[in-house]
Amino acid sequence: MNAPLYEGQTLAVTLGDGGVAELCFDNQADSVNKFNQQTVKELADALQALKSAANVKGLLVTSGKSVFIVGADIMELSQLDADGLSAVSKQNNANFSALEDLPFPTLVAINGFALGGGFEFSLGCDFRVMSTEAQVGLPETKLGIIPGWGGTVRLPRLIGFDNAVEWIASGSHKRPPQALKDGAVDAVLAPEQLRDEALKMLQRAIDGELDYHGRRKRKTSRLQLNAVELQLAATTCRALVAAKAGKHYPAPLLAVDLMTKAASLDRDGALVEESKAFGKIGTTPQCRAMIGLFLNDQYLGKVAKKLAKGVDKPVTSAGVLGAGIMGGGISYQHALKGVPVVMKDIAQPALDLGLSEANKLVNKRVAKGRLTPLKAGEILSRINPTLHDVELSGVDLVVEAVVENPKVKKQVLADVEQVIGSDAILASNTSTISITGLAEGLQRPEQFCGMHFFNPVHAMPLVEIIRGEKTADTTVAKAVSHALALGKKPVVVNDCPGFLVNRVLFPSVLGFDALLQAGADFQQVDRVLEKWGWPMGPAYLMDVVGVDIAVHALAVMSKGFPDRMASSEHSPLQRLFAAKRLGQKNGAGFYRYEADKKGKPKKLVDESVYELLGGGQPIEPHSFSDEEIIARFMVPMCTEMARCLEEGIVSSPSEADMALIYGVGFPPFRGGVFRWLDEIGLDTFCAMAEPLAELGPLYQPTDAMRAMANNSKTYYSAKEI
Repeated sequence: MNAPLYEGQTLAVTLGDGGVAELCFDNQADSVNKFNQQTVKELADALQALKSAANVKGLLVTSGKSVFIVGADIMELSQLDADGLSAVSKQNNANFSALEDLPFPTLVAINGFALGGGFEFSLGCDFRVMSTEAQVGLPETKLGIIPGWGGTVRLPRLIGFDNAVEWIASGSHKRPPQALKDGAVDAVLAPEQLRDEALKMLQRAIDGELDYHGRRKRKTSRLQLNAVELQLAATTCRALVAAKAGKHYPAPLLAVDLMTKAASLDRDGALVEESKAFGKIGTTPQCRAMIGLFLNDQYLGKVAKKLAKGVDKPVTSAGVLGAGIMGGGISYQHALKGVPVVMKDIAQPALDLGLSEANKLVNKRVAKGRLTPLKAGEILSRINPTLHDVELSGVDLVVEAVVENPKVKKQVLADVEQVIGSDAILASNTSTISITGLAEGLQRPEQFCGMHFFNPVHAMPLVEIIRGEKTADTTVAKAVSHALALGKKPVVVNDCPGFLVNRVLFPSVLGFDALLQAGADFQQVDRVLEKWGWPMGPAYLMDVVGVDIAVHALAVMSKGFPDRMASSEHSPLQRLFAAKRLGQKNGAGFYRYEADKKGKPKKLVDESVYELLGGGQPIEPHSFSDEEIIARFMVPMCTEMARCLEEGIVSSPSEADMALIYGVGFPPFRGGVFRWLDEIGLDTFCAMAEPLAELGPLYQPTDAMRAMANNSKTYYSAKEI
């Protein structure tokens, strides 16, 4: 019979037969276990109770949840300054060291996710056994911080310096085979065997068959590398991490430097250095931004799940109108997630292209070992290519993805509405055309909405769900539910030209176009903005997207917002289009493209384009500073994003920021447009915009932005970081 030794709200300790105590994490106030302030305090009390108890011979650590411990309470950490973060690190390190120093062997049975602080706690135990369904890891660098509760100290001593650098710098989750191979866990067991086998291993340690004292000595001593070995390992690892992380993400490199410094120290000395570094990195702008992204992503998920909760019947079959690259990508995503899909087009070559796209994506997964050939065949078998509308009669939802032409779309949508069931949802994948306008010819406009996937569909997380004037709430909910089922991040926005992402992106494209007209070198603009953090500069982006697509989108935006987005017919971008330089798709845009050895387009400089951009005459060059280029690109984006929030196109700064990050690759380390505005201050932004006001309304902050600046207001409250 188990006797209670300690009982709290987040964990409890009992003493069973044979002197085996069990510490079970089971937060009564939450669906998961995490290290919040209450858990930290209760753990300290529980460890003291264990240390003081008589007749305890060994400790088994378990979880009462389906996961083990997901890590720290990020919201609590986000409210702390450097001293507060260091203090939390010291408290947890004291707890985990007390666990490690208990006068009997300890073993943790990891039944689910043990991440961050959850895995650092596990490292404090003498032995670790892991379920085949569990994952472990230290993902802190993905939040702009470092492991601060012993991870940088114990992991290198357990699995070696090189392996520990890879685990910590990458921040990746490790599945059982890798964790066992690297030596981070001692055994991997089926879930139903986990507890019994864990108890058997613990008993072997109690009986002296397993040397837990030797394990402790290894974890509490200096790292077993001489000075030359350490220097060589540190130099090599630092170079690899620097090349991969880049200059905008300091946490991975700080972790390498910290582990190098701590290698010559014992456990307690190394932990002191870790606590200092944890406090330092935890207050950087990058950390604030990355933690903000984490919390925004959680908020996005909560909003979507709440909307989807009311859906009575999920989509079990779907249709895609229009094959080709985009249609093939949408069809593939359905098939990959187990949804049978009818891919319909009016031309066999288009169907062939769509199937080819799906085949290519499946084969890539097979080549990487992520799919077996048998599974790949099952996925492809879910795609039913057809030239006949009747095949769509039984599906629950149809996504229209034909050419971006309102007349064509209206006709196709009206035709398919006659074929599908009366309760089926109809959606358009349009990137710019008004959903309200497209619904004008439909008999059931309340069952019509936008579902804007981003290209390439398999890689881009975002799906904009666009609500037209007559779109029913139930339609939006079903579209959101379906996007979640496809593994996507849905953001609901209200209808307007360009919706949210393109409405906000194309003012910056206009800003770029105006820069070129004023004599800027597009290569310099690309370099500056890529250095600022964008994955590609605007010239390269236009080539990748397609100059023709960009020109079409600008026409839609110009018509929708003529007061501030009117574009010239003789702008540099229009001249490229007129010269049929469409970008990567035909080998020439701002840059020239040739296939590399792998068949991928390689970007090359083409000096002849400069005269073309000037309309046959070389553009009079003008030297712009980096700051001027950044301002002329970012100010239009920020002012338009502010308008979208003020007009209710998007519901919150969190959703707006995540849409740009997931949709166009806004630099994650800056946290999104609104997070960046908060970081630099709206007063600073208004001062940045002031010299550009004469360029037009796009460069002029809204009245609400100016009022917020005057009153030192921010878009995110302190509670939201």
